[in-house]
Amino acid sequence: MSDAYAPLADVLDRLGELTGRPGRLPEALDVAGLSHRTGIPVGVVAELLSGGRAPEVCLSQRVRQRLDFIRETRRRADGKRYSLDELARIAGTSRQWLSEWRKSGMPGLEHTDRLRRFFGLPAGFFTADEQEALCEALQPVLQSLEAEADPLLRLRESGLVRLAARAPQMNARQLATLADLAEMIITSERSGERGAVREPADLRGAGRA
Repeated sequence: MSDAYAPLADVLDRLGELTGRPGRLPEALDVAGLSHRTGIPVGVVAELLSGGRAPEVCLSQRVRQRLDFIRETRRRADGKRYSLDELARIAGTSRQWLSEWRKSGMPGLEHTDRLRRFFGLPAGFFTADEQEALCEALQPVLQSLEAEADPLLRLRESGLVRLAARAPQMNARQLATLADLAEMIITSERSGERGAVREPADLRGAGRA
């Protein structure tokens, strides 16, 4: 792959290892969810996850696509689609200017940022290349899977394991703080385990309903 795809390729390789499905990540990951978050069409997300490439598009075309994507995928509280007038008000501009943006694909940064913040979209939603946007959206997925594969990873990253190794050199106050932190983690883990035990029964009940 070209350098532009290298960071995504690294992430995909690691995800393939963690899921046991190298080259078949669309089977293991939430393709629709990744599409919804990034503004990338489902088919393109699946192609990128499989190691392919995204179609080449210019910046103005990408912005137009992402703006139309918002209209198609984001709904008001009543389930209806946002009108152009409503989107214009959210962006802090007029419908006329918004219509021009949809033709030219070059809105002002302030207005796109207002839209992005209103809909809770990631930074760079309108302008990021498809591979960049997907790579960013996959980071929390990768972190979650790595934490499952190595439960001590987050502890090592936080320095807690290193602190525990230094316990003999700590004073009483430092030891008490470390013990409190460890107890909080253990309590949280136990709560999670109890929830995990209940979950299958809850799902079976939901299925019967």
